[in-house]
Amino acid sequence: MQYNILIVEDEADISGLLVNILKEAGFGTIQAYSGTEAKLLLENHIPDLILLDLMLPGMPGEELLWYIREEKQYSMPILILSAKTAVSHKVDLLKNGADDYITKPFEPEEVTARVEASLRRAGKGAIPEQSLTHKKLTLCPQSRKAVMGETELVLTAHEYDILLLLIKNPGKVYSRESLYELVWQGGYYGENNTVNVHVSNIRKKLKEHDPDQEYIKTVYGIGFKLS
Repeated sequence: MQYNILIVEDEADISGLLVNILKEAGFGTIQAYSGTEAKLLLENHIPDLILLDLMLPGMPGEELLWYIREEKQYSMPILILSAKTAVSHKVDLLKNGADDYITKPFEPEEVTARVEASLRRAGKGAIPEQSLTHKKLTLCPQSRKAVMGETELVLTAHEYDILLLLIKNPGKVYSRESLYELVWQGGYYGENNTVNVHVSNIRKKLKEHDPDQEYIKTVYGIGFKLS
């Protein structure tokens, strides 16, 4: 079962970021860009959880919160998104029906953790993990497991992150520079052989369990892609 999250956020960049965070964690998403749009959506679709911004056009978040709790009497968890940090403001919202409060700017891990915790408290149970499979290789992003057949691979954190990038975008060629910047989150200085060494180690580990298959292809002069 996939849980559906209604994102009520008028800033398109933030809404898109939340969609990506939640989809990677295995959730379905619905987007509304105003309080009135969210109100209309709720007439036809009841989500499992709502992420609610407060500064909304049409109908403010506080008013939408009242509508959901008092008029419709819906009981799904509602997590507030706001840049306001005053304790009194948070307390008022929690007293008026919010289940949790996420302060902007937020970290992706915090959003996922708070959504999962709220769903557990609502009796929704564990979130089914979404796996990614290519040939005999399966990656489980939430638990960071890599499995070949029945055997769990022993990978370093950076080896796992490289594989995850490749398997998420099987048709994309990643340059050494982009892999370094995405995985190590730092600048690439041209002479650094780190990416090549890690890709070579990954290939060796995969070949031990599937010697007849190539999993990472070198695109000469550019970089690497899933094979």
